[in-house]
Amino acid sequence: MNKTLIIVPAYNEEESIAGTLQDLLMIKQERPFIDICVINDGSKDRTSSIVEPFQNIKLVNLPYNLGIGGAVQTGYRYAYQHGYDIAIQFDADGQHNAESIDALIEPILSREANMVIGSRFLEKTDYKSTMSRRIGIYYFTLLLRLLTGRIFTDPTSGYRSIDKKIISLFAFNYPKDYPEPEVLIHLTRRSFKVKEITVHMKARQGGRSSITPLKSIYYMTKVTLSIVIQRIIRE
Repeated sequence: MNKTLIIVPAYNEEESIAGTLQDLLMIKQERPFIDICVINDGSKDRTSSIVEPFQNIKLVNLPYNLGIGGAVQTGYRYAYQHGYDIAIQFDADGQHNAESIDALIEPILSREANMVIGSRFLEKTDYKSTMSRRIGIYYFTLLLRLLTGRIFTDPTSGYRSIDKKIISLFAFNYPKDYPEPEVLIHLTRRSFKVKEITVHMKARQGGRSSITPLKSIYYMTKVTLSIVIQRIIRE
């Protein structure tokens, strides 16, 4: 089977990280080709000390907080350096359903896609989100449709898998802030195949999200400028 690395970026996730890793280890028991790597993004709580006792979990401790983009890129660089064929981004807060991992991998194995996004909105699910988050998702869906002609129903989803070609790309070139929607125009521009599948997600299982309404506005503005600039450069 293709060597697969599950990348779990974690920042101050002491309340949820243990449960997340237990779920992933249950998946790994029947899939020995899967490895799990936690990127501890300079956490100030007990995240690192909770992860350390887990057997069969790789732990990378960053000396300070790099943000989601830097943490995820660290995971992709680890995957690149260790020759993994597939990498999966998986949130530490317990929202992602580990049982969807097979579905996330399958389109890559069949060469139907280079990236697979787990979407909360491709079909109706039980997932509930805040109004501000839904507005942000809808905004990026419209923006990406305008600039790429593609409809991505969940462009901010952090539950996604990529193949070896994109691993080698992301290991050296990955946005630092709020990267999920930004990379979609980058990959579309390079004619990579991106596919969405339906996944069921849960509410955060502990802790608090680092994305506040004020940060959301900042990120939306920053990512919009980056996406538009990419489009201008292409033309």
